[in-house]
Amino acid sequence: MGCFFAVKRMQRWSLVTGVATLALCVSTSLFADFNRLGQLQSKGFSISAEARLLDAAAGANALLGSITPDRQLSPASVTKAYLSAAALNRFGPQHRFTSQLVSSASIENGVLRGDLVFEGGGDPGLTTENLWRLVQRLHLAGVGEVEGALVVSQWRFGSVDCITTDRCNALTRVANAYSAPLSSAGVNFGSWCVNVAPAISAGEPAQVGLCDSQTSLITIDNQVITRPANSGTEISAERITDERGDVMRLTGQISTNATARDVYRGAGDAAETTAQVLMGMLSQAGIQVREPWRVSSSQPPSSAQRLAAVDSQPLQELLLRIMNYSNNYMADVLALDLVETPQAQLRQAGQAIETYAQSLPGHGPLTLYSGSGLTTENRTSAQGVNVMLEDMFRQSSLFPSFVAAFQSPANGVMRFIRRGSSTFQNNVMIKTGTLNQPFAVRAAAGYFRTAQGRWGVFSVMVNGNGSTPYLSWSEVLDPLSQDLEAMMLAN
Repeated sequence: MGCFFAVKRMQRWSLVTGVATLALCVSTSLFADFNRLGQLQSKGFSISAEARLLDAAAGANALLGSITPDRQLSPASVTKAYLSAAALNRFGPQHRFTSQLVSSASIENGVLRGDLVFEGGGDPGLTTENLWRLVQRLHLAGVGEVEGALVVSQWRFGSVDCITTDRCNALTRVANAYSAPLSSAGVNFGSWCVNVAPAISAGEPAQVGLCDSQTSLITIDNQVITRPANSGTEISAERITDERGDVMRLTGQISTNATARDVYRGAGDAAETTAQVLMGMLSQAGIQVREPWRVSSSQPPSSAQRLAAVDSQPLQELLLRIMNYSNNYMADVLALDLVETPQAQLRQAGQAIETYAQSLPGHGPLTLYSGSGLTTENRTSAQGVNVMLEDMFRQSSLFPSFVAAFQSPANGVMRFIRRGSSTFQNNVMIKTGTLNQPFAVRAAAGYFRTAQGRWGVFSVMVNGNGSTPYLSWSEVLDPLSQDLEAMMLAN
């Protein structure tokens, strides 16, 4: 053990002269394994873990540590790494998804003599900014009035069935944004955003309104009270759906000197939300639509002509948000984009990713019911994840876009990963996955650089069961960071 501690004391020096360190510490690799992480097995947790070097010189010594690496466990949001790899291989980093306004009707004296159809293009990152551009481009196309209706067409996916408890419950009531319903025509990640600001005087109701519209598109049940300065701000929000449609119910308090807060909650129906938002924008732009809006799962007729269009951000930019913020809505929409036939469902999306992964030599079994990892039925192994990571590493044209979507613990947006030594924080790129129900899942995978600058991959999945205790991230990341640090310093 003395050799290992010597390496830790000489950490900064060894990053420059790793060969000399290795000469002094031949036996260090004996202690570079998942021995700390493996102690979770004594608490009843199942583990699949593997770390290996990627350079050819490693040869038979490439494996640095493992715990049942071929064991099939839930990867939770590490699934998004598979999705990102499959999407980059299918579409390329610069691919964009196009949403458009089309119609079969003619335009006469500024009047569109029929229906205006919004054709959702499966853009995972469609926002109100994109819709505003569509409306402006429609105006430039000479449309000032629509004789028919606004029709939101979600034909690419149709109505996507909910297959998780969270998403099914969210059809009527939800207190989060991650379980928003899915649609090829959804906007703002299938969520409503309400802005809450303090009133001028304490004791008065807070000021509330939609983040992106001056029009009252939904009912806001505001029960937030303004309190004196420095009283603290605590806001609870729930979206319920009843005979009034979607209702945002807000409770709590906000201090007079607090900054305004944006609150996001999943909508009841993503396509209907797009219809309401787009109708409000058309109205604000002075474009009158005579008939009520409706949602359709039918493809626009071949005679429909494009009136306005807007492209998504490049795929590599979408992946940054999907991976960094682990956005479940974006991930599952992008997974559905991988299905070639219309009216796709999540299991088909999972199978499209499976087809990609199973084409990789040595990957092994894989079962995916979604691209987000929100479904607990997803199964893979640490060995399989590493095969995928290595394949992407060896694709020079795709790897920069892929690895950029992983987080550095030192600089990542997720604060809980800022753990461990500076060696771990500054030499690892990581994607994590978390589930708490119906059992605990903590998963992590990514790349690392060793003391000699060698590249490696690692994958860890820790799964509980109905009788295991709650598993905090510190119980996983602390030992994992120490185990990986030992491997990095020894190589």
